[in-house]
Amino acid sequence: MATVTASHLVSTVCQVNSHGADTKAANLICMKNQAAITHNGLRFLNMLDRLQMRTNAKAVARQAVKQENPRPWGKIICGKGLNLVFVGAECGPWSKTGGLGDVLGGLPPAMAANGHRVMTVSPRYDQYMDAWDTSVLVEVKVGDKIETARFFHCYKRGVDRVFVDHPMFLEKVWGKTGSKIYGPNAGVDYKDNQLRFSLLCQAALEAPKVLNLNSNRYFSGPYGEDVIFIANDWHTGLLPCYLKSMYQSRGIYMNAKVAFCIHNIAYQGRFPFSDFSVLNLPDRFKSSFDFFDGYETIDAAHAGILESDKVLTVSPYYAQELISGEDKGVELDNIIRKTGITGIVNGMDVQEWNPATDQHINVQYDASTVMDAKPILKESLQAEMGLHCDRNVPVVGFIGRLEEQKGSDVLAEAIPRFIGENCQIVILGTGKKAMEEQIENLETQYPDKARAIANFNVPLAHKIIAGSDFILIPSRFEPCGLIQLHAMRYGTVNAFDRLIQFQ
Repeated sequence: MATVTASHLVSTVCQVNSHGADTKAANLICMKNQAAITHNGLRFLNMLDRLQMRTNAKAVARQAVKQENPRPWGKIICGKGLNLVFVGAECGPWSKTGGLGDVLGGLPPAMAANGHRVMTVSPRYDQYMDAWDTSVLVEVKVGDKIETARFFHCYKRGVDRVFVDHPMFLEKVWGKTGSKIYGPNAGVDYKDNQLRFSLLCQAALEAPKVLNLNSNRYFSGPYGEDVIFIANDWHTGLLPCYLKSMYQSRGIYMNAKVAFCIHNIAYQGRFPFSDFSVLNLPDRFKSSFDFFDGYETIDAAHAGILESDKVLTVSPYYAQELISGEDKGVELDNIIRKTGITGIVNGMDVQEWNPATDQHINVQYDASTVMDAKPILKESLQAEMGLHCDRNVPVVGFIGRLEEQKGSDVLAEAIPRFIGENCQIVILGTGKKAMEEQIENLETQYPDKARAIANFNVPLAHKIIAGSDFILIPSRFEPCGLIQLHAMRYGTVNAFDRLIQFQ
């Protein structure tokens, strides 16, 4: 059965306004423009393409203006909302390795639009040009030392973006070592990560009390103590423990609550049990961290689940997976069944991922112009990747971390089985060094059909989503990743299960 792509559905009828010219002349003009489509396999936009897309783009822009709310993210209703503080190791676009950064980038503005006062707290890994020094310093005990952390701040899209500045973050990641957020290499953690994220959790608890923020005309001053902390993944598992031991035990933050959100249970923050002493917590919390996996360890996610007021995850289906057994719950299924868990479907940032306004792609489009735009965007992607430009060749895309959970190994094994068909594949991702080398070798094996880019490239991710016919998502288990949501909005078909059948 022949593969059908969006390109096949685009009308090949050429309409020319001849301004009185006879039909024969009009047909000659049409044929000339069609003949100019390719040159040595590279296609450029002919006059008709440009005219058609310019007209459609203007129509899309006019429609967007008509529908646009006076405030891009809705109307803030003063006094109706909550004080929300999102805490995470990543916050896009400033820091991001995957979906966690996307969520902390996109969800807080959506909550601000519903009338809540919203802050995010994340590490300062780089010299962020849009974040200014507040000159506010706090001292926290990390291990056996007193460390001084400084807060940087910017106000974007209704959200107070707060960054914790300390050499544990800035120098480790972008300074002397030029390394990554969690470790020097993919799959290798920094040995002091338990201390780094202890500092983040303690600083995040101080930020609502000590920062006098006045960027928002609806809210001013410190957030105060009536706060809901949304802690994300194991890096923030210490936060509810510190809240209870350091603050509520002294009558501070008595009305504060913590919701612990699991984005990926595969990452839990396990360390030797002897490391509990460096966390500066009372012994009564030992049982919350205690975990036996063949060795006696402490588990930060385990503690976050047990000590928080509410446990959340990123989809109802993933919530069911987490309690289905120790395989999908990664040995925390019994604990999650005990506390209960609520799954809320993940959402994407509809401002960043909007094909009608996306500045990373050559042609903006919406549902009414998608069939015209997709073939052109496909050929643009093919040209940028150095592939033969042909709108009738299906292009398959993959974007994700290169590791077993994401099915990268399954993908590499499956490609030889379908690459012989009339198709092309473009892979973008970083991860384990062996898998990066594996996908890069595909380009050598299939120079006319495969391209692999083993680095982090946001503009290219947008181009792959927009220009591909299909997006492959061969995950062994999936906490509701955002790639499929992005693809659906851009008119790109999701292929979830096909590659798993090759195992």
